[in-house]
Amino acid sequence: MSLLQTMSDCGFFHSIPLPILRLLEPIVCERDFAPGVQIFVEGIKHPDIHIVRHGHVRLEMLIPGRGRTPILSLGAGDLLGWSPLLSESEMTATAVPLDAVTTLAFPANLLRQICESNHDVGFHFMSRLATAIANRLTATRLQLLDLYKGHAPAIRVQVTPIKPGDDQC
Repeated sequence: MSLLQTMSDCGFFHSIPLPILRLLEPIVCERDFAPGVQIFVEGIKHPDIHIVRHGHVRLEMLIPGRGRTPILSLGAGDLLGWSPLLSESEMTATAVPLDAVTTLAFPANLLRQICESNHDVGFHFMSRLATAIANRLTATRLQLLDLYKGHAPAIRVQVTPIKPGDDQC
């Protein structure tokens, strides 16, 4: 199976037109990871973004006083590690395969260049990226609700009333 066909069969790329996928094909490669071998590590820069093709990946964060804590599991079609595409900053989590994992890996610097030079590619890819981030945010919120069920942290909010004539805007 060609990488073009592999991408078009992948959930992340669903509804992206074939001509756009053809422009991405030259920079994508498949990567295989054994269970337990870290794909990337929190706090360290990583050059690629990944889309999970097969297998399951656990995202972990280092939480002071608790150690490495699982925060989310990802599977086929999920985006893995978008930080290198948005900036050249360090990864915000560690990715650990739970079973044999195959990803579609894109060098972030090349993908960023393609998105900047071809706005059609940029629009389609960044739209999918935004959807993936929104889904991840929702999953994180649900996990936090479960974590704090029964003992929500105390939050103090101070509201300062605005008087007529105050220029606060």
